[in-house]
Amino acid sequence: MSREAACAAVFRFAPSPNGHLHLGHALSALVNADAARACGGKLLLRIEDIDPARCRPEFETAILEDLEWLGIDFERPVWRQSEHLDLHRERFEILERRGLVYPCFCSRATLNRAIAVREAQSGEEWPRDPDGAALYPGFCRDLTANETTARIGAGESHAWRLRVAQASASAGPLAWREHESAEPSSPWSNVAADPLAWGDVILLRRDAPSSYHLAVTVDDAAQDVTQVVRGNDLRAATSLHRLLQKLLALPEPSYHHHRLVLDEDGRKLSKSIASTSLRELRASGMTPLDIRRRVGLCA
Repeated sequence: MSREAACAAVFRFAPSPNGHLHLGHALSALVNADAARACGGKLLLRIEDIDPARCRPEFETAILEDLEWLGIDFERPVWRQSEHLDLHRERFEILERRGLVYPCFCSRATLNRAIAVREAQSGEEWPRDPDGAALYPGFCRDLTANETTARIGAGESHAWRLRVAQASASAGPLAWREHESAEPSSPWSNVAADPLAWGDVILLRRDAPSSYHLAVTVDDAAQDVTQVVRGNDLRAATSLHRLLQKLLALPEPSYHHHRLVLDEDGRKLSKSIASTSLRELRASGMTPLDIRRRVGLCA
């Protein structure tokens, strides 16, 4: 990659304001910031706040405070997903017009019960996606247009799923550029995408105006992101994002999936398990340099 191309690189750090940042977030933010600085590129901050039940303004304020304390600079203004939901809807409607999505009226409880019955009958575990969740059995995939229209008209709760097999056939073989490091000039290789491994994922949720997969793909394109640098736990999801990029004629960024920060039990740090936050570490007397060393980055 030429120096001119490297300088045009656009990175993003995209946390959700549903809790306080921890060391895993610090690693991702610092890796992005270091790479953007090294190549003369830009670092964007995106607040992924599409979950109204969990995202709160005080957590967004805390994110900004933590990044300032770490010494991380980013471009303004901050991009908030909740302010760009029309973009997600517009892209979703393209898929809807192509017949690549369908309404699903199954609740999570209904699906869990049905899958448990099938597992008991077969004595085998139901197929799982790369995150370990049971694949959707397809109960609503073949409902007639008249039935779905009537149920939606009656106010029945529903989500919208992507017809992944049909979409994959339309898109053809896909791959992505995986770099060895976050810097755009680092060596890269093509990684074959496997969206079928995810089954018919939800693109519009019943309890939120979008889904992670749709929102992140559309927002990366809208923000002209060229380098997606994120944790290795999202590597498999890139297959879905490449599929959506192809279906929606969106530009393809390059990727680097960095190592994860693990706790003493070998688990990925997470807000859901109350991993120690940066605010707590700061209150204990740790410095930004201590944080860099704690996550394994050179001073």
